[in-house]
Amino acid sequence: MSTPLPASEIRALIRPYVGDVSSIERTARGFSSDVTALVDSEKGVFFIKAVRNRPGGRLDSITREMLINPFVRPLSPALRWYAEDEHWVALGLEAVDGRLSDFAPNSSDLPRAAELVGSLGELDLPEVARDWPETRWDRFARDEHEAELFKGDALLHTDVNPSNLLVGVRGMWAVDWAWPTRGAAFIDPAMFVVQLVAAGHSPESAESWASHSPSWTNADPRAVDAFAAAFVRMYRTFAARKPDASWLGAMAEAAQSWAVHRGVTVA
Repeated sequence: MSTPLPASEIRALIRPYVGDVSSIERTARGFSSDVTALVDSEKGVFFIKAVRNRPGGRLDSITREMLINPFVRPLSPALRWYAEDEHWVALGLEAVDGRLSDFAPNSSDLPRAAELVGSLGELDLPEVARDWPETRWDRFARDEHEAELFKGDALLHTDVNPSNLLVGVRGMWAVDWAWPTRGAAFIDPAMFVVQLVAAGHSPESAESWASHSPSWTNADPRAVDAFAAAFVRMYRTFAARKPDASWLGAMAEAAQSWAVHRGVTVA
């Protein structure tokens, strides 16, 4: 989010899709993008995500988001157009009127959030995602056998958090499909559990909300235990690298609390 807003470049890039632009208002969301903004234009209001058109993780990420969008509606805002030139690649998404969800205990958002996480687990795996195996937690597993437990044929969002579940008058949307993958179906609900613990829930309460998802209730407990341990190791590593990022430490503590609840010892 440190990239200055290149308004003239963005206007030129998107003009064929939106017509004359009235305003470009930068937003706070979109850590996987160089620019995120609301664009008010001749053809309507759009939420745009843009990255520099150069090889690397951000370009790969926005390409995945473009490819997966047709398969994650109506749980997510629709992609309206895709624009590319030699400098930028941008997605123009349906602009939804929503706020960040509240994961705190007793929040009125929790039933809808739990329902949405459950609905994510019911999405079919499209052919385009078969070449996107989930591997991020493998190196934090105890061994190859445990890493194998994270594999599967479910379509995963992999970033379930309050910023990515938007609450609106008509419902809730899962946004920011920055790195969808194919893996074990329990992973998205498990990430929901850790986020709930970080928001103040007990591990028991967090797991009760996750139980609204069949992909959680049908999971192999051994796989969930292995993932809980890997999650702790991952965030301990991240927090050690960036000690000033307090949220990383908070996530490590939440994951540790969950692991202890499950009787998992993390070496």
